[in-house]
Amino acid sequence: MELIKAAESDFERLTEFYRYVIDNTADIPKYTKWVYGKHPTDEMILMYIREGAMYYCEKGGAIISAVAATPNQSEDYCDIDRELQLADDEVSVVHILCVDPKLHRQGVARETMRLVVELSRGMGKKAVRLDALACNTPAHHLYESLGFEKMGQRRWYADNVGWADFYLYEYIL
Repeated sequence: MELIKAAESDFERLTEFYRYVIDNTADIPKYTKWVYGKHPTDEMILMYIREGAMYYCEKGGAIISAVAATPNQSEDYCDIDRELQLADDEVSVVHILCVDPKLHRQGVARETMRLVVELSRGMGKKAVRLDALACNTPAHHLYESLGFEKMGQRRWYADNVGWADFYLYEYIL
């Protein structure tokens, strides 16, 4: 597998992919609580594409996973007590990782995340960070099995869930 950087010409394919994943993943309401148009949104995906932060993987010409990896962190990630304090531009942050539901439990998310880590390393980053809803136990297992450490918990507002608890993870490169 390889990460392909999305271009604006990929926008329609990507939005269709996210809608497909949300509509065809039985556990979406339980774990990620994604509702297309609230999270993720067309505007969010287009912003990630325009920032050069949207990626996907293909197999046989079809998208099998998608992820945004921004080249810096927002202030939401700065107030966590960490051993290694890093500048915002020394960190990449993972957002909206998703996998074709027909390929769940086949290593696609694991490989996609491994590729994001390698991409971040190649960009000279010192860490990869992300957040996941506290109820998203499959994501916690994935990230922890890859060596991400849970660094804290925050209560944030998101359009798709309202106020909710999120775990913050970090992988030192």
